[in-house]
Amino acid sequence: MEAVAEGLWGLAEYHEKRGEIGKAVKCLEAICQSEVSFFPIVEVKTRLRIATLLLHHSHNVNHAKSHLERSQLLLKSIPSCFELKCRAYSLLSQCYHLVGAIPPQKQVLHKGLELTASVGYEISMKLWSCNFNSQLANALSIEGDYQGSISALECGYVCATEVCLPELQMFFATSILHVRLMQWDDDNLVEQAVNKCNEIWESIDPDKRRQCPGLLFYNELLHIFYRLRLCDYKNAAPHVDNLDAAMKFDMQQTQHIQELVKELDVLDQSLSRSDLHYRDRTALSRKQTMIKEQLSSMTGLNLIGQESLQPVYFGNVRRTIGDKLQLAPPPIDGEWLPKSAVYALVDLIVVVFGRPKGLFKECAKRIQSGMHIIQDELVKLGITDGVREVDLQHSSIWMAGVYLMLLVQFLENKVAIELTRAEFVEAQEALVQMKNWFMRFPTILQACECIIEMLRGQYAHSVGCYNEAAFHYIEAVKLTDSKSMQAMCQVYAAVSYICIGDAESSSQALDLIGPVYGVMDSFVGVREKTGVLFAYGLLLMKQQDLQEARNRLARGLQLTHTYLGNLQLVSQYLTILGSLALALRDTVQAREILRSSLTLAKKLYDIPTQIWVLSVLTALYKELGERGNEMENAEYQTKKSEDLQRRLADAHASIYHIEIIDKIRLQVHQLNDLDIKRAMAGPPLGVNLDIPESIGLSAAVPAPSSSRLVDIDNRRRGKRRL
Repeated sequence: MEAVAEGLWGLAEYHEKRGEIGKAVKCLEAICQSEVSFFPIVEVKTRLRIATLLLHHSHNVNHAKSHLERSQLLLKSIPSCFELKCRAYSLLSQCYHLVGAIPPQKQVLHKGLELTASVGYEISMKLWSCNFNSQLANALSIEGDYQGSISALECGYVCATEVCLPELQMFFATSILHVRLMQWDDDNLVEQAVNKCNEIWESIDPDKRRQCPGLLFYNELLHIFYRLRLCDYKNAAPHVDNLDAAMKFDMQQTQHIQELVKELDVLDQSLSRSDLHYRDRTALSRKQTMIKEQLSSMTGLNLIGQESLQPVYFGNVRRTIGDKLQLAPPPIDGEWLPKSAVYALVDLIVVVFGRPKGLFKECAKRIQSGMHIIQDELVKLGITDGVREVDLQHSSIWMAGVYLMLLVQFLENKVAIELTRAEFVEAQEALVQMKNWFMRFPTILQACECIIEMLRGQYAHSVGCYNEAAFHYIEAVKLTDSKSMQAMCQVYAAVSYICIGDAESSSQALDLIGPVYGVMDSFVGVREKTGVLFAYGLLLMKQQDLQEARNRLARGLQLTHTYLGNLQLVSQYLTILGSLALALRDTVQAREILRSSLTLAKKLYDIPTQIWVLSVLTALYKELGERGNEMENAEYQTKKSEDLQRRLADAHASIYHIEIIDKIRLQVHQLNDLDIKRAMAGPPLGVNLDIPESIGLSAAVPAPSSSRLVDIDNRRRGKRRL
């Protein structure tokens, strides 16, 4: 009977290689459904293989779960077979994860950990303990139990240390850093986690590092998230460069691997011919071995002498060579994100860094590249036109969430770029796309509703609709628990109120600025501080407290220049400071500052800020009696103003304009309670894509009424100080 099982296993292997998964499953199910009894261990191995195929190639999670549960019953009658028992636990845990059943998943993992602890000191059991602790940490993080997650990861790290696998230690160290970044309740603990990753990574042999591309990507991305959170763009830049270079190298490597695999398939077909001459067979076999060795050196996988029916392969998800950014050795054999998602994320990181610097051409290329990757993957998940949240398979929800979140962040950056360039119609289209995706997937994209409201506010502000802008900013504040996002939206709303220009609006602005100003030093990084200093300085200027305004703005400019590198915000700071210098009769400094501001605004194609600067420069030349410069400047200002008015007219004429600025929140239909729980459980540990918002105060200062910000109001209103 064992020979029959071997034959059916081999036939299943043949069909799987040809992509005939249904036939492969039927071959294996023939063993389970046979009237003749096989040894229990044969049935267990077969059921594990069926479950693996179903999990990897279909959405039939419940069918896979049934096979695994039957395997567990059979394994209870077998005293040993610890390896197979561990595989069954691991795969069953994955099934529960895919359907969002966290409590039974944790129960299975605890049983697995009890088994590995009872067996004693065996390397294979230590590795399985690492597997179970990794999955347990992921489950706990989904529940928000970050401390429990870190405890599980620390247990895994101890096991990795005991078996002397530095790359496995690195896996747990980076995972701990990831949880620390998500939790971030202690700056020192986060920094310690960063340092630990650096220490372990440096201890790994360079040749070994090259065989761990998944760890390289994961480590670099986490370091970037850390630096972004600190607003330390300068020290993040080398990591961005490393990441981009690694992606380009990996793409070339993957292409080369695919070519070698194709060549290997051709050789396999040739060697399968029965009429092949001995000399030709020897030559082809030698070439086959050479290609396998080459693939082994490139992938770190031993491809020579491997038989897919060996027990070590039962329960491991089969994958194409080179299609996975593996994080750790088997039996973890996991990945943080699919390679395509990592590629898209790298494109997004490049956009996040390039946009504040005005590198819009490169940003546009990366946005297009990233969105193309995501669209392809969404189609593979069955997300085509018309498909909504309720239509998704349960097992697709968490991965769909990863790609949809990435897609929305690309669109967010596109909106910000187009608003900076005063391309209002293009900004409308991207914003409407965001809204449409949110309406189709409101539970998965629930966290994006705040972003959409904020961007509606930024669009409204950019086209001079300040009341509507303030409304949407305040709505955004209500939609998030993030103190940072709340603070930034309050600052944006305050700037909109200041632009309205009357006494009541100025009072409302102060009410918004005051609470943020009082706690600005409590935030990680300086983004909130630079935003509130900008708004407060603007308000003080309106209140005629020029010297105090100058002090606050100078401080904000220094922080923005040193840490953020956001050229638009620097340009806006400089414009206000130039206005103040002119008001304080410091014409030499005013000229110097305003010229710098105009240079930056031109680099960014920021027409509103250009007009703002030009209006102040015109006033400066008039005061200095430089009639020629005044006329030339005024003429250029008029040309730019006419250009802006045309763009504004196009925006107002668009069918989307009213839809975006309308003072109505988006109305969506949520899933039922069970589906909400699954969707909100979100992706696994490594898929929290909390990339800090770096929009600064983009498009915060209007052009049509820029005189409200420039002209000093001679009617002295009562001043309220923070």
